[in-house]
Amino acid sequence: MKMREEEKKLTSRKKGTKNFFKKRWVYPAIYLASAALIITAIFWYQSAGNQSAKDEFGYQGDKLGKDGYKNPAVEVNKSVENFKWPVKNEKQAQIEKEFYDANASEEKQEAAMIVYGSTYEPNRGIDITMKDKKEFQVAAALSGTVSNIQNDDLLGNVIEIKHDDGVVTQYQSVKDIKVSVGDKVKQGQVIATSNTSQLNQEAGTHLHFEIRKDNVPVNPVSYFGEPLSSIKEVMKENVKEEQNNENVNGEADESQSNSLDGENKKNDALDQTENKDSQG
Repeated sequence: MKMREEEKKLTSRKKGTKNFFKKRWVYPAIYLASAALIITAIFWYQSAGNQSAKDEFGYQGDKLGKDGYKNPAVEVNKSVENFKWPVKNEKQAQIEKEFYDANASEEKQEAAMIVYGSTYEPNRGIDITMKDKKEFQVAAALSGTVSNIQNDDLLGNVIEIKHDDGVVTQYQSVKDIKVSVGDKVKQGQVIATSNTSQLNQEAGTHLHFEIRKDNVPVNPVSYFGEPLSSIKEVMKENVKEEQNNENVNGEADESQSNSLDGENKKNDALDQTENKDSQG
């Protein structure tokens, strides 16, 4: 009897299952449920992939440009600057006194000497004036950082701008200074106004401009229109030449001093001989 009852129940379940699948809405419902599961799985996979990318690269899209992404930007297309005249109105500018060149003629060397009282100093830069002899705006010859500002009556105040590769530009005999130490200036930016100086009074209102490489002055005129890289490991030959000149001058002075000492000794010896003869 028990076996028959179990067979009846199993047969009833099979009929119920068949009847369930015969209903019209069953298969569409299964299809929709399957599609929903597949879509959910796809979104979960993509979400997991995005999170792993964030963990790997160390920044989040909503923090881009803020604290989430701190790698510095690199300026790929940075243009190369060439030295420009350190004045705003280049067309009206002229050189009042040129750079002292050790290889120039005696006439040009003499013209490039600065006379101050009873002293003569070689001009380590160029002195620029305007054709109308009036004041003019002084501009940065090259972009850089202001490294020093010096109030000096003798030189007429000084602005120093530091560049790459040990190159420095100096702007002397200026007033109405518009920059401060640490400021980053752009090429052509107005930094001061021309002025007078006690050192070179005969130039009147002017700008004394210098370019130095490793603290060695070079002729600015040679580098106007040229890039900073054109100033090589400069002036080693000039430095050697100056050292040689100093050595030669030192040897000459020493030789002259020795000859004078010898002459003095001879005179002393003659004086002693004359004194002995007079005593005898």
